[in-house]
Order: sequence, then structure tokens, then C-alpha cells
Amino acid sequence: MKEITQRLHRFPLELVFWIGSLLAILMLEPGAEPHLSLCPLDQLGFSWCPGCGLGRSMNLLARGDFQASWSMHPLAMLAYVVIFSRIWQLIKNLKTTHNYG
Repeated sequence: MKEITQRLHRFPLELVFWIGSLLAILMLEPGAEPHLSLCPLDQLGFSWCPGCGLGRSMNLLARGDFQASWSMHPLAMLAYVVIFSRIWQLIKNLKTTHNYG
């Protein structure tokens, strides 16, 4: 049992979060009805938010609908670059830190 807990403490939860977020974005339905929003500006009653539509835009970009993705949020490609670079960095760090490579 002690060995299992030690392995869990060494595993980066941030890596699980980023991979999970990409999977969640890919499973979104961009044309679906409005849903529960976790956006703090939306919760405060503001109708405009700089990040609104980013997840749907990333989903459209993954589906190959570039024009609709750009019109929904122009920073979707940059978001993919940032997320993939962070995942790559975490995997590289995991390999060098735990002597897996």
C-alpha cells in the first residue's frame, strides 16, 4: 500500500488535468444548447468575457472547421499550442525526474 501511495505522489496531477481537458474539449458539442458555465464573469452577470467560446472554438478547430473556429474565438490555435507544449514539458520532466527515459 505504501508503494502505491508513493507512486501516486510522484505522478503529476497537472498532466492528468491537461490531458483530461483536451479530451473534454474534443467531446464537446459546439452547437448544443447553453449549459452551466463556470465563467466567473458570467456568474457575475456580465455578458462579455474574453475567454467565452474558446472551448467550442477549439472543438471546431479539431473537427477541421477553421472558419467557424476563427469566428467563434481567434485564439484557439494558440490555446492548443500552449496546452500541447505544457503536456510535452510535463512528460519530458517526468522522464528525466523519475529515470524512465
